[in-house]
Amino acid sequence: MAHPKRKTSKARKNKRRTHDKIEDVVLAKCDNCGAAHRRHHVCSECGHYRGRQILEVTA
Repeated sequence: MAHPKRKTSKARKNKRRTHDKIEDVVLAKCDNCGAAHRRHHVCSECGHYRGRQILEVTA
């Protein structure tokens, strides 16, 4: 079994982990009510998705 010859430095470790970050959520504007919602998700304000009523939202 192989063993590391030297300790991995913090800089080298962090360079390897640069792609493990959490990405920002991309928001879109609802065509029906104008509220911000996540892309490819049903609008939580009005229940529309791609021009169709998917959910019945009660106020």
